Amino acid sequence: MVRYSQFVNPHNAHSASPARSVFEYLVIIIGIAPMALMVNWVLLPHAFVGGGLTGICSAIYYVTGGLFPSLFPEYGGAIPVWLTTFVFNTVLLLIAGFTVGWRFCIRTMVGVAAITFWYRVIPILPEPIIADPWLGALVGGFVFGLSLGCVLAANGSSGGTDIVAMIVNHYRDISLGNIMLACDVIIIASAFFLPLPQSMMEEGTNPTYLHIKRVLYGVAMTISYTVAVDWIMSRIHRSVHFLIYSAKYDEIATAINTTVNRGVTVLDGTGWYSKQPVKVISVLVRKPESSQVLAIVHAIDPDALVSIADVRGVFGSGFDKIKAK
Repeated sequence: MVRYSQFVNPHNAHSASPARSVFEYLVIIIGIAPMALMVNWVLLPHAFVGGGLTGICSAIYYVTGGLFPSLFPEYGGAIPVWLTTFVFNTVLLLIAGFTVGWRFCIRTMVGVAAITFWYRVIPILPEPIIADPWLGALVGGFVFGLSLGCVLAANGSSGGTDIVAMIVNHYRDISLGNIMLACDVIIIASAFFLPLPQSMMEEGTNPTYLHIKRVLYGVAMTISYTVAVDWIMSRIHRSVHFLIYSAKYDEIATAINTTVNRGVTVLDGTGWYSKQPVKVISVLVRKPESSQVLAIVHAIDPDALVSIADVRGVFGSGFDKIKAK
């Protein structure tokens, strides 16, 4: 399974127009809401512990239940997830700002503010909206992943362990995916040592078995959201390669360059039958942009010959960042 960190670095957003930037910020703010819904309506009512910072904050919520009745009466005396999420992310962002750089933090700050807000305003349900724990783990994780995928596609982040990964990666030659995977394994495994909530207790059942089930719920949820993120990111970041043969190559190349805002290369060729020189337009675009290119070609030269090929990956300016590993 491919982790989303292999597709995009959410903290190195490409240069974009002001309108696109505003749109992306709106996607980050609104797109994070389903993540909070799944946490407050599925994960916390079922007492699951998933990966990432959400898992840590959830574990703190379970362990501190009833300890602070006067401070957090609406949460049963437990330290709320929104508060621990905000505190941990603020500390991590400050560390990242002084080590990795403040440019890295700007969109993450927006994501952290958004996830904190949604955790605060969305109530925690006493009973999960999906009663079956296995189904809750799979569906809740998948919706969580779709939400996170949309945020990452907008060059955003909800903070958490990806900040830790970037800080560690800044000083050590360790891949982001491996760092985040290690964090997830440790956090999910810690659920084995947490006290079981009353909702998970089964009369006559070995407590060790129940602890193992709780860990497996977290594993299932993490796998589900990883699959969802991969699906979103692979579709959004899929690219295609156009080869366009047309006598009006100059008009088509200029239109693609200005309208789609993609670099265009014009190659010299020779028609083997006619033995005449021809110009071939070569252009790489994201899959969603391919319809624009086809519309441009059709409008300028309906008789043009167009070849479209899916490419596995495109790295460089305007696409994904080149990675050594």
